[in-house]
Amino acid sequence: MGGAIYIVVAVLFGIGGGIVGRSKGSSFALWFLISAIVPVIGLIAALAYRTEHDEARRACPGCGRICMLHDALCVGCGTELDYTEDTLGTASGGGRAPTAA
Repeated sequence: MGGAIYIVVAVLFGIGGGIVGRSKGSSFALWFLISAIVPVIGLIAALAYRTEHDEARRACPGCGRICMLHDALCVGCGTELDYTEDTLGTASGGGRAPTAA
């Protein structure tokens, strides 16, 4: 009886962690597994995980595609991206406008 209760609790925490992880731009399956294996700690980790929408972005000089600031290569054209001060802000609208070269 105790094992069945643990499985129900683990699945519920897994669903909760998966929903939180997916809402932050990550994989539902990954956070489901983490939260189901370690129920309370996994859900706390999903809540503390960073949000993809708050990451700074920049434009690729080769194709103009918007890339994350931490990307080393553009996924659109393969151009190597230098780490400059020119950013486009975040997906939520923060940051400063890019400067003209």
